[in-house]
Amino acid sequence: MTERSVEELIDDWEAAWSGKDESAFAAVCSSKIHYEDPLTTEPLEGLEHFLRHPNRLWTAFPDARLERTGERLSNDRFVAAPSKLLATHRASLDGLPATNRFVVMHCIFYCEVRRNRLLRVRGFFDVYDAATQLGVLPARGTLGEKALLVLRGFGLRAGRNS
Repeated sequence: MTERSVEELIDDWEAAWSGKDESAFAAVCSSKIHYEDPLTTEPLEGLEHFLRHPNRLWTAFPDARLERTGERLSNDRFVAAPSKLLATHRASLDGLPATNRFVVMHCIFYCEVRRNRLLRVRGFFDVYDAATQLGVLPARGTLGEKALLVLRGFGLRAGRNS
């Protein structure tokens, strides 16, 4: 295995997501990877289990690409990598029909590196914002959001700046 810097490892992680090639993950991830993000109902354990996740996302978002958005913070064992996902929702995902809308989701991957591979990865992103971009939920501060809060039993609230 070739030694690579944490920067190169995360570059390869982003390229694996953007390239839609399972084998690219095998070169970046430990076979015992532990992965979770807001779209996983439980942690995904092991490379085989993890690979189902990007495949299902690539089906729904075939033009998906992951891009670096800022400086990565690392001590060579742990790294926080800010990125953004850019994609168009072209096929059904977990019962949500294709919206054909383009989304930009800013995310941070917090990773543990062991033996020059990603052992643990946790992705953080704003699911509500993604849902509003897809037209599934109303935008924040709108009458639609207030109606949704009333339906959920929260009652009417004063404006955010009150």
